[in-house]
Amino acid sequence: MAGIFLISCFLTSVLSGVFGMAGGLILLWVLLQLFSASAAIAVHGVIQFSANFSRAWISREYIVWSIVAKITAGVLLAASILLVISYKPNPVAISFIIGLMPILVWTPPDWVKLDASRSSHALGCGFTAGGLTIAAGVSGPLIDIFFIRTQMGRRQIVATKAAIQVISHAIKTLFYLNAFLSLSTGEWWYILLAAPLAIIGTKVGNYILMHLTDANFRSWSRLIVTTIGIVYLVQGMFLLF
Repeated sequence: MAGIFLISCFLTSVLSGVFGMAGGLILLWVLLQLFSASAAIAVHGVIQFSANFSRAWISREYIVWSIVAKITAGVLLAASILLVISYKPNPVAISFIIGLMPILVWTPPDWVKLDASRSSHALGCGFTAGGLTIAAGVSGPLIDIFFIRTQMGRRQIVATKAAIQVISHAIKTLFYLNAFLSLSTGEWWYILLAAPLAIIGTKVGNYILMHLTDANFRSWSRLIVTTIGIVYLVQGMFLLF
């Protein structure tokens, strides 16, 4: 179990280092097989915080801070509402929510014109994506739909999303702090070992990113996220029936 966990942390961090998402979706799927829903989301938050922090730091000159600030405000609003209603995660609901997310990345540009560089859209992105990050653990495909149609380059997109995810995962970890603190000593050691692996994986992914074109970046993002979504839908149906 420890081996699967640590290898998954490294490989998914590489994937996230390239596309700014996808890796977190796969990592959460692995964690849901090992922990309760609340603990899985909490552990996911800690590991993804480390990976995204290193990714944001490596590409810090590309971060668009004005967008980060507006999206953060939306995340805090969503977190406050979920805290008030005492939200508790459910593996079946998580699987279906994440499984349906890839529909968003295939939405024709003329149907939904969302742009994170616009203030109202950035706030809406933070509220919806932040809410999903806490409720389902991840929200990469939803965040992506606000960025994929901007005029930003691939490095700006990955760097800005990384900064946003640092904040979102920190809030998510605090939201499920009780579940995180209930982990055993052995599980805590796995997490401590996973953090540096996530950072190394991010650096490897960043190297690959520099050799991708913007066109390949966008097309591969859609294909990978769609495949992951199908896996989640199958898991959701299995758990339900």
